[in-house]
Amino acid sequence: MTRDYNALLDDEIWAFIGKTAESYPEDAVDSSITEQRRVYDAMCRAFHQPHPEGVLAEDVSADGVPVRIYTAGDPDRTVMYFHGGGFVVGGLDSHDDVCAEICARTGYRVVSVDYRLSPEHSHPAAFDDCWTATGWASRRFSDPLVLAGDSAGGNLAAAVAHHARGRLKGILGLVLIYPGLGGDGSAPSYRDNANAPLLSTAEMKFYENIRLAEGQARPEGDPTYAPLQDSDFAGLPATVIISADCDPLRDDAETYAGHLRAAGVKVHWINEQGLVHGYLRARHMSARAHDSFERIEVAIEALGQKLWPYDD
Repeated sequence: MTRDYNALLDDEIWAFIGKTAESYPEDAVDSSITEQRRVYDAMCRAFHQPHPEGVLAEDVSADGVPVRIYTAGDPDRTVMYFHGGGFVVGGLDSHDDVCAEICARTGYRVVSVDYRLSPEHSHPAAFDDCWTATGWASRRFSDPLVLAGDSAGGNLAAAVAHHARGRLKGILGLVLIYPGLGGDGSAPSYRDNANAPLLSTAEMKFYENIRLAEGQARPEGDPTYAPLQDSDFAGLPATVIISADCDPLRDDAETYAGHLRAAGVKVHWINEQGLVHGYLRARHMSARAHDSFERIEVAIEALGQKLWPYDD
């Protein structure tokens, strides 16, 4: 089924898509890795917002992994934030304003992780860095943790949560924003949104495959690569998953939520109508994206306080 995005997306989201294309063209995935990173960084700068008043940011090393720590006041919770970018692009600057706003809105400390990127560093390098940084933050601050991330970062946040069972205490919640969870590609959204604006199914597969070294087989049964491959979903923290309706990854979010629910884990899935992959950058130019970002912030804050403001 081909979806009519002209009917599904409002003028504000089309304006966001147009502004994105000014820096990051639709065929960027066909460019060299160096060029992809250049245009992605330019796009992020075009959308970047000033830090809210009172937010301080400091770059430090977390046992060898670069991180940026955001604080406002005297926080008693720490959010580990893992950025999106298909495991290929992005870093501390790409999601700098998102992290600063999460810090300001929740009052929590936010630790943004600059994990190693593909293709120079194949799986499990990105996961290893995220795991190292999470363990470091847990020891450094002795605060309960909330794990959060968008797109590829959603994959990494979930992977850390799965791996943490029996290894790391104090993870209160998991917030996944249009995450790539490693589905097998059979879900309807891979077909229905095959040509969705800002992320097509073909682009998604490119980013998935580039995580692997030449000749490296796709891991099977490895939740550090694909959380949906886990055989046991019990004991995971309370989870809120936010998907974009016009996104190939949409149905994997629903499938993951179903696995958690069946395992007795508190989970709430929000499918945002009229939104596309990457809409976090649209939060200051789209009412729909702004409202979704508020729901994301509420989820992070609530899970950090062991609250469950949902009917699930």
